[in-house]
Amino acid sequence: MAPSTRLWLRLHTWSSLVCTLFLLIVCLTGLPLIFLDEISEHWRGDPPAAALSADTPLVDLDRLVASAVGTGGVFPGETVRWLSIEDDSGQIWMGLGPSYDAARGLDHVVRFDARSGRVIHAARSGEHTSPLWIGLMFRLHTDWFAGLPGELFLAAMALLFVIATVSGVALYGPFMKKLPFGTVRHDRPARIRWLDLHNLLGIVTVAWVLCVGATGIINQLSTPLYDVWRNTELGALLAAYRNQPMPSRPGSVQAAYETALRAEPGKTVRSIRFPDGRLGSPYHYLIWTHGDTPLTSQLATPVLVDARTGRMTAKPSLPWYLTTLLTARPLHFGDYAGLPLKIIWALLDVMTIAILGSGVYLWIARHKARAERYRRLAGAPESGQAPATRRVGDRERD
Repeated sequence: MAPSTRLWLRLHTWSSLVCTLFLLIVCLTGLPLIFLDEISEHWRGDPPAAALSADTPLVDLDRLVASAVGTGGVFPGETVRWLSIEDDSGQIWMGLGPSYDAARGLDHVVRFDARSGRVIHAARSGEHTSPLWIGLMFRLHTDWFAGLPGELFLAAMALLFVIATVSGVALYGPFMKKLPFGTVRHDRPARIRWLDLHNLLGIVTVAWVLCVGATGIINQLSTPLYDVWRNTELGALLAAYRNQPMPSRPGSVQAAYETALRAEPGKTVRSIRFPDGRLGSPYHYLIWTHGDTPLTSQLATPVLVDARTGRMTAKPSLPWYLTTLLTARPLHFGDYAGLPLKIIWALLDVMTIAILGSGVYLWIARHKARAERYRRLAGAPESGQAPATRRVGDRERD
């Protein structure tokens, strides 16, 4: 075996062994998450939207706020944290907390019909969108219930997965060059058949695996990347407001919404974060707009609207790393082309699970075979038999 091939083999073996268990769990938990929207929509069983004409505008957002936190509202006296306009379901989601400083675990979420303003459902945050088991799958897939350290750990595992894939491609040529593409030697022992299947699935899915692995690394870095943007570029825009108190009663959110639409003609508003010193601006509505094409619908543009005056303060351009993140997130779960692409993503995910599982089997089988050879060699002098030999063609290809 050539020294370079031996080096690639060691790199492939150990990078795979370190990350395989974690990647198996990530792939298994990622399978239902591909269909998160469909599962959640079916589980919620929301009533149909109000029978209104297609050109009926969105309900006045100030009216929604009043119906949620005003006297006689759903959660009177609470603080609105954010609004999310769900174009695909015709709903507007509102996040509220008992107070600005209250723990996020005490938050509520109210879902409204986006046209009529009717309350569809109100519940504790996390209790209204999807079944409990989906939430568990999501946490296992993203941070292993460890927050940012868990996210960074899984990013490292995804990096090892990419290294294992690249080294596997480097090994594919030397080990399979004498066999026609797609060959699975059914007449050979089980370990050879699994090796051929492992190699075949690996080379067929290599582009997808690299795509999902790379986007997985980027997604796991979303928290620090967003913090960098807030502390640098967004922080520079807020320098003029430094030491000013955060408005206790922000102005009209409807006026801020209309200001953002005028600032970004041809786009629609996806979400509005109310003044927030931890996740947005303490002095502004942070409004995210997006386009209407498959690509631009995933690329959000921020607009800062002064919460006191309703005037636009800035349209900060996103740095390349946040643009990359916004592009990578839907690509990771196959969200660009609806259900058909999601089904393809799910099939490729199942194939990747087979690759990971067969890799573990091959490593165990290889070491068992090696131990058996050593045992026979050690016993050969006592039995009077010649040491067992191995055909060159079986070396490391089996």
